[in-house]
Amino acid sequence: MSDAAQPSAAEVRAAAEALKTALDRHLEAVERRSAEGVTAAEAARADAAVHAAFDELAAAGEAYDELLYDVYDEVTPFEVPGGDTMPTYTGPEEPAALTVLIRRDYTVVEPQRLMAQAQRVTELDPDSADTDTEALEGPFAGSGAHAALGVLFGEYEPDEIATRHKEFGLEEGDSTMWVIASEEPAEPGEWLSAPFESADAERVVCRFDVSAVFDEEDFYGGRADADPDDAEDVADAGEEAGDGDDEALEELEDPEEFDAETGADDAGLGDTTRRGRA
Repeated sequence: MSDAAQPSAAEVRAAAEALKTALDRHLEAVERRSAEGVTAAEAARADAAVHAAFDELAAAGEAYDELLYDVYDEVTPFEVPGGDTMPTYTGPEEPAALTVLIRRDYTVVEPQRLMAQAQRVTELDPDSADTDTEALEGPFAGSGAHAALGVLFGEYEPDEIATRHKEFGLEEGDSTMWVIASEEPAEPGEWLSAPFESADAERVVCRFDVSAVFDEEDFYGGRADADPDDAEDVADAGEEAGDGDDEALEELEDPEEFDAETGADDAGLGDTTRRGRA
């Protein structure tokens, strides 16, 4: 790069002023959103303004950081994330209908447990299986797991699968829920052929994300001085307390432990997970 193309000290100063302006706008947007006595529509607009101001702040911070480095070989001591925020809300101020989209990821970590649970359901309610129950037995683990998933997700509500996933040989992955606003409700059967095409990010009223990327920060309380050894002690204590859970799962080997009508046992809720708003 030639000397003529190098950014100047004046450009760094201008970027710093732009960053200050973006900081003020972001704070003003946050203050307006926190005001009392606002209507739901005003709150939605204020929330969108905060997101827009945040994006502007992130862009201004990145521009200043790059110029500061190019001219003075220096960097800022802070980092403003950007690029992964939701776009500005452009949906109706007074929604007439809502669409709730939920995604939950699971890993099949214990196929035999998965198939055993499905087999118990079919033994108690033979009509719950659409296919031959022999698919749940024998060496054909792939087809057996496929059939077992159909049985379990056909028998239990998704929320119950989520709270009891360990019983079914599943491990939780990331999950998200989007609430999307619409001007009018859809006609019956209108979207069944393409149910997720309505996932317009600009119409998202609110969203909630659950991910393993949050776990470490939450576990240590977001403190940089937290001692990982303390976390290990807590984890060890949790494993000791969990020994009783293994005994409870062994008791489930008896199909009579399940409710004959619903196929459900008396197990409690699973692990609670942090919810974060994007």
